[in-house]
Formats: sequence, structure tokens, C-alpha cells
Amino acid sequence: MDEHLVKEVLSEPRNQKEEIQALQDTIYVIGGKWKLPIINSICNGNRRFREIERSIPGITTRMLSRELKDMEANKLLKRTVTPTSPVTVEYSPSDYCHSFADIILHMIKWGKEHRQRLRED
Repeated sequence: MDEHLVKEVLSEPRNQKEEIQALQDTIYVIGGKWKLPIINSICNGNRRFREIERSIPGITTRMLSRELKDMEANKLLKRTVTPTSPVTVEYSPSDYCHSFADIILHMIKWGKEHRQRLRED
């Protein structure tokens, strides 16, 4: 465990209520089945709705639309509308979204290690 990070994030004395609220806020914003795969897709260059949809097996059009709106409201994505014919809509990660890139990388790493651990038993 990174002691510097522990001292930076956790108060002394510990405030469990504040810690739980922060965890719940994080889970609310990036939790669920689809948000992280959507972010991953967009960060991998899929910018248009159909590109994102095709890159995520099992997601429905309705669910993707709902999640994109929610993520835009939480300032994770930028939605750009270009008045061409037909109108072009593209999504891109915001700077704020990039602020938790390390968290996503750690989650991917943990997930790979977890899957490997399950195979070993």
C-alpha cells in the first residue's frame, strides 16, 4: 500500500462517514455494468454512437444512450454536435475523465490477476 497516498487521502483521525460517502460517490459516477466499458471504448478511438455500440458486446441502444447522457451530465464525456447533413454527433473523454485513468488501469490489472488466480486453483 502506498503510504503517501494513504496520508493524502485519509484523515487523521479517520472519518468513516466521509470515506463511505466518497466511495459511494465514486461508485455512483463510474459504477454499473456499462460505464467503464463505454469509457474504454471512447478512449480507444470510438467516437460515434454506432462505433461505441458495436465495440461493446451486449449493450442495447437504449442503455448506451442513457449511459452517455448520464456520463455527460457527470462531466466525464464531451458531446460534440456538428451541423452537417446528416448531423454528426461525437463523444470524447473530458479532461476530468482522464483524471481517473490510473484507477481504470489498476482495475484492469487487478481483474487480469484475479482471473489468473481463479485459474490456478
